[in-house]
Amino acid sequence: MSTSAEFDVPDGLVAAAIRAAQQRGRGVADVPLSVIAQTAGVSRSTLLRRMGGSRGALDDAVRRAGVDPGGKSVRERAIEAGAQLIGERGLATVTLEMVAEAAHCSMPSLHAIFGTRDRLCAAIYERYSPLADLVSLFADPTASFEQTVAGFYRTMAEGLTREPQVVPAMLADLLGSPQGPAAQIFADYFPRARSSVGGWLEQQLRSGRIRDLPIPLVIELLIAPLVVHVLLRRAARETRWDVADLQHVCAVFTGAFLHAVARPGDRSDTRSQHPRQSATRHGEHKRSK
Repeated sequence: MSTSAEFDVPDGLVAAAIRAAQQRGRGVADVPLSVIAQTAGVSRSTLLRRMGGSRGALDDAVRRAGVDPGGKSVRERAIEAGAQLIGERGLATVTLEMVAEAAHCSMPSLHAIFGTRDRLCAAIYERYSPLADLVSLFADPTASFEQTVAGFYRTMAEGLTREPQVVPAMLADLLGSPQGPAAQIFADYFPRARSSVGGWLEQQLRSGRIRDLPIPLVIELLIAPLVVHVLLRRAARETRWDVADLQHVCAVFTGAFLHAVARPGDRSDTRSQHPRQSATRHGEHKRSK
């Protein structure tokens, strides 16, 4: 009798097994063979014969199709495992072989689903970056200028500091190797981010809320302080530096940005968020402890 390692289960049976599992809301491994046979339109004995007499052969074939017999797809496991590895080791050192081992899947499965390592990394970045949340934030027509800026820093801070810290690890690799794999990922996603943030800033410029400054420079002024802080914050964990509370950091950067770009007549609403005043209050709070 053929073993599961060498038996080629027909694609039709694999599809029937996956379909039967989806219909019942469970993993393929939990679906009786009689149910799979019925879904495939064959008898149980015919099903066993076509899969070499081994349930393991069917499970292996389902894995090669990109679905975990236990329910979670190979794609999901690979993205989660890859994100954890990138957060711990950095982008440059993570290989497809390492992801396959951590995700308990085969290399052929990864190639079938993602094609290349770069595409896997892009899928990981899209899953763990705050980009989608930022697009929604800047599209909200009901929020004020000040509310949107404050929301930007909160969203970015949450997205950049949650575990696994994929985006900071990729940024570190980008700074260390400008021509490396991280460069292509950011090149693919930056236009989308630029369109969202830049479009919103252009609206603020046309409405007279911000000074007449080049939009690319305003974007850098908005993003750079928090990105640098997050990268230094990662280093601080190893060197035991004192770091400010993240909520306070966001308040300081919000006030600083508003003070830098808002037109003089529109700064009355931002006084409570001025960085010097906020920092003074923070220092008084620390001294009072």
